[in-house]
Amino acid sequence: MVNRKLWFRGGPEPARPAGRPLHAFGRPEAEASTMTVDGPGPARVEPGRRVLLINQYYWPDHASTAQHLTDLAESLAARGFECHVLCAQSRYKPGDPAPPAEEVHNGVHIHRVPATSLGRKSTLSRMTDYLSFYARAVVKAFRLPRFDLVVTLTTPPIIGLVGTLLRRLKGSTHVCWSMDLHPDASLALRRMSPRNPIVRSLAWLSDAVLRQADRVVVLGPYMADRILMKKVRPDRIATIPVWSRKDEVYPVAHASNGLRKQLGFRDELVCMYSGNLGLAHTFDEFLEAARRMRDREDVIFLYVGGGPRLAEVRAAKERDGLDNVRILDYVAREDLHLSLSTADVHLISMRPEMTGIVVPGKLYGIMAAARPALFVGPPHCESADLIRRSGGGFAVPFGDADGVVAALERLRADRNLARQMGEKGRQAFLASHEMGPCCYQWFELARGLLAPSKAESRPVAVAVPTRVGAVEVG
Repeated sequence: MVNRKLWFRGGPEPARPAGRPLHAFGRPEAEASTMTVDGPGPARVEPGRRVLLINQYYWPDHASTAQHLTDLAESLAARGFECHVLCAQSRYKPGDPAPPAEEVHNGVHIHRVPATSLGRKSTLSRMTDYLSFYARAVVKAFRLPRFDLVVTLTTPPIIGLVGTLLRRLKGSTHVCWSMDLHPDASLALRRMSPRNPIVRSLAWLSDAVLRQADRVVVLGPYMADRILMKKVRPDRIATIPVWSRKDEVYPVAHASNGLRKQLGFRDELVCMYSGNLGLAHTFDEFLEAARRMRDREDVIFLYVGGGPRLAEVRAAKERDGLDNVRILDYVAREDLHLSLSTADVHLISMRPEMTGIVVPGKLYGIMAAARPALFVGPPHCESADLIRRSGGGFAVPFGDADGVVAALERLRADRNLARQMGEKGRQAFLASHEMGPCCYQWFELARGLLAPSKAESRPVAVAVPTRVGAVEVG
């Protein structure tokens, strides 16, 4: 576990009144954003420090990268940066109306370029969306004025190359925010062959972008290990986890949860999977548990979201007559506190081969809602380690349907245990995975990189964490 003191040159965050508003840069106070952070208040950096963040998705999209990028951009804007975002005008969910090409929202200047919106139903449709955004984003990035700092995410893969080019040709400082690793993910899932010359070229190019970046921000220690294997300099790796927001996701008691009542739940144990049902996840264990507990009227499996593997869940429900499995569409971000609090336990999973390639960010929303997590996946990864360390749930090995059933039976029989695990998870969330402290780490990183003396003479405090084992929960 990283000692958070390493992230602040002056030590831990100084105390400040909770809920202090951050006002958007350049906007009248009466029109300012009401976003709040815990940690130091707005600190003005030198004039002219302009930041460009590049990702395919941004507000009002509900994609995870869009939500985190929105939080970060608005936080930096509120702290005095002139913040711009370059994203696609198309939507993560096909069919949603396209937002305007240019607008300012909560102090952030948004530049959207046209791109296809075929969705994630196939590799071809996804690649078409990626390439259409990539082509327009490159042109737009070079037409925009010079930026002091460019932050690139990983949707689409290798979009960091735009940051590399801006670094070389315009002298911008480049930070790669590694939300996941490509083409590592496709190779690990065997959707690409490492012998394919095109794949080898993409892997070489992706690694080269990381090696040439001024900083690579990773989500955890296992991802840091992967980045080190690509020969990125250790002093250029910074670990900043993704987050949830305590003012957005918080526990709501069942008795006062209108959504839970609307869905008709009473005293059932609601086992929820919330978010993207992606190729990196495993669902066989949860579906097998649903089969074994199909005659139990007091246990419900609720899937909320979408993704390429949702069709498998629908097919299993229909094929096996699983009336205890229910499926709902995505919930609006402003209703997440109600949706996540509807559950009594949250299901989360990751295939073992994805260790260090992806870090499921949904865990932090689960912890924020004070609900226990039941994780299925590798015994050692960011998610499993955090659950064990915090005592906020169960970590079950990949393929262990018996372990899933046993954990659910234990929670069904002992609701007090579920409450205690949820409270422990929320305390761990507030300590290290809440938006305020995490965005402040980004602020410190950006301020250090853009200091007049530059990072070579005034290095930013960066740490590559070590993994700490913990006793298995349950």
